[in-house]
Amino acid sequence: MIELTRDDFDVNEMIARARKPSMGALVTFLGVVRDDEIEGMELEAYEEVARAELGAIRDEAFATFPVESVDIIHRTGRLRVGENILLIIVGAGHRQEAFAACEYVLERIKESVPIWKKETVKGGDTRWVSGHHG
Repeated sequence: MIELTRDDFDVNEMIARARKPSMGALVTFLGVVRDDEIEGMELEAYEEVARAELGAIRDEAFATFPVESVDIIHRTGRLRVGENILLIIVGAGHRQEAFAACEYVLERIKESVPIWKKETVKGGDTRWVSGHHG
């Protein structure tokens, strides 16, 4: 599953959906808005290109690692401290492959998906930030 959404998601529900009897490992990465002296952030995406790039990254992970599933959900819009930003779930027969593929997907998202982050700092000022997952 590849999803770009303004809506929050249920992590446990997504893990349950990804689970299969043939998988010995499900590795997840959950990115959340951290309190970096900010009140929140706004994530903007070039949605058509972002979806296509997320799909290409998923396909690269399947081609590079012996994994059975790769799910990516990325949020856009206004988010507050503590809210979910990104969920990656990788299922594989063994943990080493699942961990390696999950890290690969995360790093590729940071490199190539057109999503930009604008933070609202305490006091109301805003700042654009490069590298949207930090």
